[in-house]
Amino acid sequence: MSKSADDILTIGTVAERTGASMALLRAWEQRYGFPHPARSDSGHRRYSERDVEQIRQVLAHREAGLSLEAAIGRLNPGEPSIFAGLRRRRPDLAPHVLGKRTMLAISRAIEDEYGTTDDAPLLLAAFQEERFWRASKHRYRDLARTTSRTIVFAELAQPPTGPGGPGAGVVEVAIGPGEPLLREWAVVCFGPRGGAVLAGRERPGQQGVDDALRVFEAFWSIESAVVHTAADIALGIARRLRPDRSADLETPPAIGDPGDEGLRRATSLTNRIVSYVEVG
Repeated sequence: MSKSADDILTIGTVAERTGASMALLRAWEQRYGFPHPARSDSGHRRYSERDVEQIRQVLAHREAGLSLEAAIGRLNPGEPSIFAGLRRRRPDLAPHVLGKRTMLAISRAIEDEYGTTDDAPLLLAAFQEERFWRASKHRYRDLARTTSRTIVFAELAQPPTGPGGPGAGVVEVAIGPGEPLLREWAVVCFGPRGGAVLAGRERPGQQGVDDALRVFEAFWSIESAVVHTAADIALGIARRLRPDRSADLETPPAIGDPGDEGLRRATSLTNRIVSYVEVG
């Protein structure tokens, strides 16, 4: 077995004890990495009592009206990182190695495609160092005019600001020196008609490397469930680091499949990315 001697329950037993069908448990595991059973020597799933309790918690959260992604996220409310949190909750996501120029093109395309619409989306961004945030501050002030909330994470020398202060509509969240988010570049834009997420973790050993040559392990997605999960993770981090603003940092409800409108926006986003990479 890959876990411990406590992992002795079969999937059939777990289904009987929780009310979740075997097909549902397999689907959750394949798509969300939850639950994560051990495997017997013959390859059969084996669950623990803790797995049973967590499945019951997720079902209870679902009955209370939470989306499946949010319900699973409640099991581990303290995600320290957008990138790692998405990798854990969505093991189906495949990261790729991207340079700074491509990361910037995707970021700008997401901001322009989804952040300037009339449906007031939520916009979150992680900038790592304060100098990167300061270079984009005027742009984000403009974006904040059309978003419901704009929240940025960065290493800050001064206390963070909020709406009405120097941030002019942007809620700043300071990243401490021990925070994994300090290594990450992320943009999440989530609205009633869809959105997109880019999340990247800077590869180690790049201290002293020219900014233009920085490299990230990253992925981007327009899948509504993925974008909502990213927003939930980022807002959870924001609530932990800015408890004074927790009332403004609740996760919005999930949305359904945006259908043809989502496909149109996805095509437009892809075209923007290509053109932004070409222009530089």
